[in-house]
Amino acid sequence: MLTHPTTYQGDIVSESLLITDEQKQLFNRILDRTAQKVAADEFTFGVEFPQVTGPDGQWVRLPASLSAGYDGDAWSHGNWFCGFWVGLLLTSHLHTGDARFLEWARARMRLVEQRAHDPNTHDIGFIFDSSAVPGYHITGDEWFAKIALEAADKLRARLVTTRGGAYIASWGPLSDPRGRSASAIDTMANLSLLYWAADYADDGSYRHAADAHAEMTARAFVRADESTYHAVEYDLESGERKRGYTFQGAFDESAWSRGQAWAIYGYVNSARETGKRSYLDLAERLAEYYLHRLDGRQIPPWDFDATGRDAEIKDTAAAAVVASALIEMARVHPDAQAAQKWGRHGLAMLEALCRDEFTKEGQHGLLHNSCYSKPHNIGVDGATMFGDFFFVEALCRAVHPGKLRPLSAPRLSMR
Repeated sequence: MLTHPTTYQGDIVSESLLITDEQKQLFNRILDRTAQKVAADEFTFGVEFPQVTGPDGQWVRLPASLSAGYDGDAWSHGNWFCGFWVGLLLTSHLHTGDARFLEWARARMRLVEQRAHDPNTHDIGFIFDSSAVPGYHITGDEWFAKIALEAADKLRARLVTTRGGAYIASWGPLSDPRGRSASAIDTMANLSLLYWAADYADDGSYRHAADAHAEMTARAFVRADESTYHAVEYDLESGERKRGYTFQGAFDESAWSRGQAWAIYGYVNSARETGKRSYLDLAERLAEYYLHRLDGRQIPPWDFDATGRDAEIKDTAAAAVVASALIEMARVHPDAQAAQKWGRHGLAMLEALCRDEFTKEGQHGLLHNSCYSKPHNIGVDGATMFGDFFFVEALCRAVHPGKLRPLSAPRLSMR
């Protein structure tokens, strides 16, 4: 069957993102089914929010109020998933025009709103960049923007300065040296909230904080082969990396695929927002490493260095994050040939997720074979809220460009 490419032109999407009619029809069908699934699940949650699906296929639910922190030596991430469900309600409204989804999103946002004052986690970026930011963009309601800006203030306040630079501490109260000295590659994807706040409030300090973190992360997290550490412990005075380690990868020096995905996603955004070609170049090198380790596949293993039967465990969430990032890279890249290359890869990954990994009728969630944390045996071979959100974000970037979240004009040049 011959299909004809549709080219989105102008300020919104690069002319290099070529999507066939067949792909567009597939993506729209999946968004239709997504809205049906989201509506069915919304009635089952009460005041709690879905996290991951358990071994029984049912959603594990948490209250939005659950913050991150230490319990003795153990660390709990709290509920950093709650904003993603609001985001799925908003995308369903955007796609269908059904006002019920927007009503549900507003009600859910009232439950999530309290977390905008949470000082203990970088994940405040994930929570509100997926909920309040698109809520404001879709509706123009300043209530959403006020919540997002309050959250951005808390994220900016996590910036730790050293002689060698500044970084955003990822976990725990800043009064605790364990939290103050630690940062995670995930934070690169949380920077989106700061970039949005800089534009909304016309306050460059948010962008400077994000840029400082991106600069320091590039030096401390990226290995010689362009793979990335999950986490880094910094020396609080010098800013030197004391060690690189992992919580969710196979071992400290392994290539955890979702960590690589967060890095690609974050540096595409940082390149767009700062105009620094060095960030775009880094995003491309990180993506080349990811593609090399895929070795012709579209869905990565949860860790590229996992062995034995563990190597067979996939992570569709990582694939969704990378697909979204590469579609955005195609939009912002100033070189048409490179943009076409990354757009093809992103759309192929997205198509594979739709055809091979979308959950069947009667199953909860959107993508099966997601992997939250194999070392902790949480959310393995099931659905995850973040995987589902970034999957739908990628779909919206392909068929509803500019409608889910603001599209900053690319500031990049050929050099």
